[in-house]
Amino acid sequence: MPRRHIRVMGAPEAPLRAALRALRGELGVPDVFPLQVLVEAEHAAHSPRLPSYDVTDIPFFTIDPPAATDLDQAMHLSRLPGGAGYRVRYAIADVAAFVTPGAVLDAEAHRRVMTLYFPDDRVPLYPACLSEGAAGLLPDHTCPAVLWTLDLDTDGRTASVDVRRALVRSRAKLNYEGVQKEIDAGTAEEPLALLKEIGQLRERLEVERGGVSLNVPEQEIIEHDEGDEGYELAYRAPLPADGWNAQISLLTGMAAADLMLAHGTGVLRTLPTAPDGAVGRLRRTATALRIDWPHHVSYAQLVRSLDPHEPRHAAFLLECTTLLRGAHYTVFRDSDLPDITTHSAVAAPYAHCTAPLRRLVDRYASEICLAATAGEPPPDWVLAALDTLPDEMADGTRRAGRVERECVDIVEAALLMDRVGEVFDGWVVDVEDVEDMDKREPAVGTVQLESPAIIGRLDAAAGERLPLGGATAGATHAGAPGDGEGPLRAGVNSCTARAS
Repeated sequence: MPRRHIRVMGAPEAPLRAALRALRGELGVPDVFPLQVLVEAEHAAHSPRLPSYDVTDIPFFTIDPPAATDLDQAMHLSRLPGGAGYRVRYAIADVAAFVTPGAVLDAEAHRRVMTLYFPDDRVPLYPACLSEGAAGLLPDHTCPAVLWTLDLDTDGRTASVDVRRALVRSRAKLNYEGVQKEIDAGTAEEPLALLKEIGQLRERLEVERGGVSLNVPEQEIIEHDEGDEGYELAYRAPLPADGWNAQISLLTGMAAADLMLAHGTGVLRTLPTAPDGAVGRLRRTATALRIDWPHHVSYAQLVRSLDPHEPRHAAFLLECTTLLRGAHYTVFRDSDLPDITTHSAVAAPYAHCTAPLRRLVDRYASEICLAATAGEPPPDWVLAALDTLPDEMADGTRRAGRVERECVDIVEAALLMDRVGEVFDGWVVDVEDVEDMDKREPAVGTVQLESPAIIGRLDAAAGERLPLGGATAGATHAGAPGDGEGPLRAGVNSCTARAS
């Protein structure tokens, strides 16, 4: 599932990057691993538990951003004999081959829970000797993996699933732009060329079941040239290859959920249907960004119609991630299934299992699926952790969410710092304490600016009423609200907004 991708350009000594370093200190984000953890990780890197099944003859490849170093997944795609469909081999880093349950490295992973992403850096879940080395699916590196073999029919539907431990060897580290160019030019060899064919089949099935994938663009914050203070915001729209690659991961997560449900024990990623209030807020954001959303058009239809190359659409797609905030990790055992087993955005049962170098829960999901395939109960160390795992993941998700919010605040403040005193049009997309508004007491709202596409807080003056759905401007303290018939206007006198 998508998250915001914000990348800051500029020299390390630039004010924005200095502010981000200071933020890591304020949030208590660990900058180094304890010595004992590093020692154990180095030992594990040189002595992993290796499986006997060897598929190093299969030319796997990875697809990631060029700068990525923690490579969780590698794939190989082929046709089944006689044109009966497709075979997807998906190798996932086998972190359990390196981490001993209950040891200091395991305890540190439970403390960190997930990799934290900052616009200029990341704070990893595991030490680099594992996450960027021995445990990663680096090119020309033989390593243990959890190998998913998913056979699909000619429509792209899952026909059979196998999961086992295996030795794998990736042959190439590819990036999205290079993959897209090869596929578009018709020069890609079949294992890569099939990514488009399978990806498009899976996208059609997603539409059929009512799911929706967000093509969330990457935001790039660019420092102006020397002598010209300030920053500007640009977007990198995802390529079709990004979506096709994501469909392979979604396919595997759905297969994992089905395995767990069939065998009675598991941990799902669940998301109830978004409440009307959240969808209403998003509709108001669409209005603010001048995106036409007729009431007869569903959210999924709208999202599929947007062009992430268009800045207004890109900003709106980023705000669509707010509908994912109700997601939970749901544990079940002994065939006592939970009330909610599906993820509403996926429109099917779904589990996180494809990013174990970056997310704690994926290691446990892989073990449950391996056991289910073998017809055995999950290991005792997995069962012992299940009850507390959702709370740990919830804490980690909240921490990551706070990091994201604080980073966006800093980035948006940088975007506005040389525009204090300007007046912007915007729209009130949310308000707090609606009951107090009726009493003519001060109200607090969230406003969306169209350009720059920034979201910020607006405090109404005493006795004023914020017009929900009416237009406004992007500052913490704005001028007098209007009557809701058109944009409100306000001058920026404080840079504490949140970027879209």
